[in-house]
Amino acid sequence: MNTRNHSHGLVLGAVSAVLAWSAQAQQAAAPAKGAGLEEIVVTATKRETSLHDVPFSVAAVTADQVRASGAGNVVELARNVAGLTITDLGPGQSQVAIRGVSAGQVIRDQPGVKPQVGVYLDETPISVALFTPDLDLFDLDRFEVLRGPQGTLFGSGSIAGTLRYITAQPKIGVHEGLVEVGASTVNNGGTGGDIKGAVNLPTSATTALRLVGYHDELPGFITAYGPNGGVEKGANSGKKDGARVAFTWKPNEVLSITPRLVYQKLTTDGYPRIDIYNILGNPYTTTEPAINLGNRGQYRQFREGIDDDFRLGDLKLVVDAGVATLTSITSYTDRKITVLRDASQLTGSVTYQFGGTSADVRTNSPLYDRHHLKALSQELRLASNGKDALQWLGGIYFEHLKRDYGQDLPTPGYDAIVTRLLGPGPGLTSAENGAPPDTPFFSDLHYNFTQYAAFGEMTYKFANRTALTAGARWFRFDEDRTLYFGGLFSAPTGPTPIPGSTSSNGLAPRAILSFEPSDDIKINVEASRGFRLGGINDPLNAPLCQPADLASYGGHPDWKDEWAWNYEVGAKMRFDDRRVSFNVAAFYSDIKDLQVPADAGSCSSRVVFNVPKARSQGIEAELYARPNTNWDFGISATYADATLQSSVLDSAGQPIAGMVSGARMPTAPKLQAVASVGFTLPTAFANKWDFYSNVVGQYVGDSYTQIGDEVAGFGTVSGGAFFHFGNPTVNGFTFNPKLPAYQIVNLRAGVRANGWDVAAYVNNVTDEIAYLSVDRERGRRARVGFLTNQPRTFGVSIQKKF
Repeated sequence: MNTRNHSHGLVLGAVSAVLAWSAQAQQAAAPAKGAGLEEIVVTATKRETSLHDVPFSVAAVTADQVRASGAGNVVELARNVAGLTITDLGPGQSQVAIRGVSAGQVIRDQPGVKPQVGVYLDETPISVALFTPDLDLFDLDRFEVLRGPQGTLFGSGSIAGTLRYITAQPKIGVHEGLVEVGASTVNNGGTGGDIKGAVNLPTSATTALRLVGYHDELPGFITAYGPNGGVEKGANSGKKDGARVAFTWKPNEVLSITPRLVYQKLTTDGYPRIDIYNILGNPYTTTEPAINLGNRGQYRQFREGIDDDFRLGDLKLVVDAGVATLTSITSYTDRKITVLRDASQLTGSVTYQFGGTSADVRTNSPLYDRHHLKALSQELRLASNGKDALQWLGGIYFEHLKRDYGQDLPTPGYDAIVTRLLGPGPGLTSAENGAPPDTPFFSDLHYNFTQYAAFGEMTYKFANRTALTAGARWFRFDEDRTLYFGGLFSAPTGPTPIPGSTSSNGLAPRAILSFEPSDDIKINVEASRGFRLGGINDPLNAPLCQPADLASYGGHPDWKDEWAWNYEVGAKMRFDDRRVSFNVAAFYSDIKDLQVPADAGSCSSRVVFNVPKARSQGIEAELYARPNTNWDFGISATYADATLQSSVLDSAGQPIAGMVSGARMPTAPKLQAVASVGFTLPTAFANKWDFYSNVVGQYVGDSYTQIGDEVAGFGTVSGGAFFHFGNPTVNGFTFNPKLPAYQIVNLRAGVRANGWDVAAYVNNVTDEIAYLSVDRERGRRARVGFLTNQPRTFGVSIQKKF
């Protein structure tokens, strides 16, 4: 079941119209060769370096480029960066992959899984598997994407690469500010809007304060159908509020101190999920109301959504001692997340198997996932200054993380329902199974994680324009966990929580050989190692498991560290007085003990396995050109062939959850590309207003959500007593678990002068319905759906700089 809109004629027509109008205007105002491409300075090597001079593959997107692309969040921004893929499960819930290195979607109830891509706010780590913070892109200086393992300088979680939000910093002696307001409307959905502001205030000759605040109204676009014919349009709306306060004190040329506070509150009223089957609401039932959910519809019985409270405080201290600079970054993060899901179909599928009535099966059953994360980190490093042939950097790192996680499934009257259906007897009530009353599932987990690391890297530049970079990171980590399970659906742990622990240590080296035939050509050869720390599996919900699932997925108490060796060769070139740049890299990643999350079928549990061998190989290229002051062109693409190279078998010699040699690594597509055209006409209106326009086209190839989705017949759901609820006209249904390729086109046009920027835009011009991830409940037995993107959106934005 897959309704998709490929209105390529509309795309070509829109692009052609903009280009034709722009060409006519350009003929009226003769173009002149002006400055070349903007020189972008990044800190991917933990020191300021021109993007061209970084000896490995890095993409950097400036604030102006973010605005021109139409990206409103990191998920939309990712489609503009070659090799970067973000699986979007809704605001505040996303998973990042780079160059195809991904083991599959992490589920919300796997708090022990670590990320494969490190995410940083400036120099503070903020990455959490699945719950990558959905930070607003306002008042960013740039967004950096470091491709390939970055274990040497950035440590665990950067096995595939690193993302960095680089914010605008306080500027001493400068008065400046920025205000932005916007409004949007979504096709067949709701309306959105935003108001944002930033101001830089010098408070003395040696101090400055930068204040940032924003409010976003997120438009909904999913229609939710409910009991008794209820219909709610725009059911997945939300809002996001945030603020940043940074203060810099620089009493002299030696010392600089910058404390900062960051706050963001995200709330949504639902998820961007399209249901194609729900046991409680589908078009097949005859004795229950049949519901046709349409192209962007879902069934739910009450509000769902996420509440995400993010707080961060950090302190950066820099001491320039002349020969070297000492940098200290201390950070503390406190984040609370509550995820509310309508699990009535999950509980109802079990109740129907118990012989429940229609009213029993439809009993409201909200599932709460509660996370509370507290993280303290400290990095201290010393880096050489000057332009000597030998440049070096060394440091130490410490992190302590405490994470409390729990689930509960309060279902009013459920103890009485179970007792009536299964008869009086021991072990039927929630209390007898160690849970609160009328709660068929309850869990309480506590994690304590500690990591120590020492790292260093040096570069020596030889006289023949050759440079050698070598570095390494040593680490040790320890993780302790206590676990308590209760409820009829679980395997109760008893009154005493079950302890668990894991630890490891290792070395992540990197070596790069660079050669510069000229100032505009740089060739790099690199070998680097990255790692992702292991963890502890939760026990299966044995009472829900069918015997085959219990045999296949049981007996796996923990999983090992994941390691990757990456080998690549790349070139960075500039031509025509630096009006054209071309970057290309070929890579091969050899992965050991890939951590694969598997859906444990009927158990409604998740288990992480280690696949002994996997690999990703491919090529990426970026071409940017500014032939004159009017035109900007860009095109970039990544091809990544990522597959398993070994199998994981059960006791009968059969592959578990599709983990067979040759299977594609999920989440990331093989091919991803983006092309953009920008046109600027100076003083086009009233001799002072510059006109500009941008067209951005994005292509994302097909992919899978999890490795198990590739198994033949996975898209066929049939049989089972639960499926006969409502006396359906069919004995099953089929769907295609492969997520089809999709294309997104964004248009933006506006005028600017004297600090004003007034623009109108259309995002997702063709109203493409992209299937981003398969959403399943109880192994497809209770619900199957797809997470999707925002429909065609019309908007206006007004920005004023002062």
